[in-house]
Amino acid sequence: MTAVATSSTGSTALYDIPGPLARRRHLLYGAVATALIAGLVAWVVYLLFDTHQFTAQKWDPFTYKGIQELLLRGLGNTLKAFVYAAVLSLALGGVLATARLSAHRPVRWLATLLVEFFRAMPVLVMIFFVFVALKVQPLPALVTGLTLYNGSVLAEVFRTGVNTVDRGQREAAYSLGMRKTQVMTYVLVPQALRAMLPTIISQLVVALKDTSLGFLITYEEFLHAGKLIAGNLDYGLPFIPVVMIISPIYIGMCMLLSWLAHWVAKQQRRSLKTEAVEVAAAEPGTLLPGPAEHQPRIPHSPDGPKSFE
Repeated sequence: MTAVATSSTGSTALYDIPGPLARRRHLLYGAVATALIAGLVAWVVYLLFDTHQFTAQKWDPFTYKGIQELLLRGLGNTLKAFVYAAVLSLALGGVLATARLSAHRPVRWLATLLVEFFRAMPVLVMIFFVFVALKVQPLPALVTGLTLYNGSVLAEVFRTGVNTVDRGQREAAYSLGMRKTQVMTYVLVPQALRAMLPTIISQLVVALKDTSLGFLITYEEFLHAGKLIAGNLDYGLPFIPVVMIISPIYIGMCMLLSWLAHWVAKQQRRSLKTEAVEVAAAEPGTLLPGPAEHQPRIPHSPDGPKSFE
């Protein structure tokens, strides 16, 4: 028997409903996988207890107000570096992508050179270069390195996303009298953004995790604060407890970014439906939202609308 599944995006797919033997086989696979995972978790917990990672001495630091303030300050510094790097990376990526899509060959060549250079350069090398050679403070050095690397990667994401939009839509927009800026703003970018959004969020997650490189240049971010606690002899070098505290927070921030991407995509789908209703009710000949006097209009002749074939 064949069934039809409908996804949240409205697409459909055909698949065969598993029979009794297939269901029993899948149940067996699930039970074996669950047993293996449970065994692995039990083994890890046993090792943690066997190495005395849950002793009170190793967990006492987290009950002190000074240690809590140190972690919160480090988390705030991490978020500060990430926000700066994310905003600047998106801006730099947009500029470089626009340059790579330019009709002027020298501009394209220069943008391509910059993108390929910063993509190939390890981000840690750039951070160290800015910090040591240029003698910049830790926060600007970290943000500069993250911006140059992630901005060059996002430039390729933006350029590829725009180029994946069907060429016919670009040509149809030009044939209707739209300028290049209007074609990019109203036709290409909105469609490309929906396809690019998961990749953009994934790259921002990379930027968030790479803020941890700041501890190598003495920037007092979250990992740097954890390192100070983990290396404390008075508490028995609580390295594993620090990892168990810091890791879930990093994972939670990355999951929050993914949720944000899902929310933005949902808002975009609602916006598309609203725009479709507005276009359906628009004045005949109006192509874009806004006052009719500023819109490119479909040419008419006494014999009827012209053909753009």
